[in-house]
Amino acid sequence: MKYTQLGRTGLKVSRLVLGTMNFGPQTDEADSHAIMDAALDAGINYFDTANVYGWGENKGRTEEIIGNWFARGGERRDKVVLATKVYGNMAADGDAWPNHDKLSALNIRRAVDASLRRLRTEYIDVYQFHHVDRRTPFEEIWQAIDVLVQQGKILYVGSSNFPGYKIAQANEIAARRGGTIGLVSEQCLYNLAERRAEMEVIPAAQEYGLGVIPWSPLQGGLLGGVIKKEVEGGRRASGRAADSLANTTIRAQVQSYEDLLDKHGIEPGEAALAWLLTRPGVTGPIVGPRTAAQLASALRAVELELSDELLTGLDEIFPGPGPSPEAFAW
Repeated sequence: MKYTQLGRTGLKVSRLVLGTMNFGPQTDEADSHAIMDAALDAGINYFDTANVYGWGENKGRTEEIIGNWFARGGERRDKVVLATKVYGNMAADGDAWPNHDKLSALNIRRAVDASLRRLRTEYIDVYQFHHVDRRTPFEEIWQAIDVLVQQGKILYVGSSNFPGYKIAQANEIAARRGGTIGLVSEQCLYNLAERRAEMEVIPAAQEYGLGVIPWSPLQGGLLGGVIKKEVEGGRRASGRAADSLANTTIRAQVQSYEDLLDKHGIEPGEAALAWLLTRPGVTGPIVGPRTAAQLASALRAVELELSDELLTGLDEIFPGPGPSPEAFAW
């Protein structure tokens, strides 16, 4: 496994991030524990989750599965850089009581303590804001975070799904307050087929020293060889990938992508991950394996070297927006 610093921090993290969103809803506890063991054995030390994972009446279940894994010992907790998130409504029926969601100081305090209990740990390495809170000022948010850092409950803070201007605003206010390191990472939707983050989010993250953690690196399976799987195994795409393939222009684009990679003898999903690892500012993509085989495929991407010819071909099929502000100004 290869490692890098998380943004401007001294924290060393693996170039792949283990996403746990499937643990509970799609992968049972025993298989989830086996995947986490395999990831740790392979050198993946950055595990990502969120308090809402488990979804519906099972919100919090994913954190519980991880906590039970930590409780098995073997230095599991000491070896893992643990990241979780706060913002979502934790009510099972979706009808939150006032102050039981978003980023008020009250909810942050409540949510941290609840996550610590479920995760069966004394601290969270990277505590992430899952979404912007348009009503809570950053002065209040940072005050709450400062208390938690002083209490030893969290070490670093990251954002997720933040626009570039909110990354700037958050870190400028943190700098004015003094004593607060500010945001050190940003999780955003970013992959070959969805490159809008290159216009504002990634430049802001680089300017302020945030590590970029792309989520959905395969665009919901679209970049994982979905057409080839249809042809060879009769397994039709579902969800976001199926919706995208219904567009004839996108289907032709994906076909060109799969043909290019077939020419180079590379699996599409592995190429999509390897491409992200070449992008400026990217710490590592989140991979959310449902099976051990999917984890093994993701691990191969870390060692995969993409030729200049192939990178050029990928850019031709999935052109990015170009640098900002030229991308939208002229």
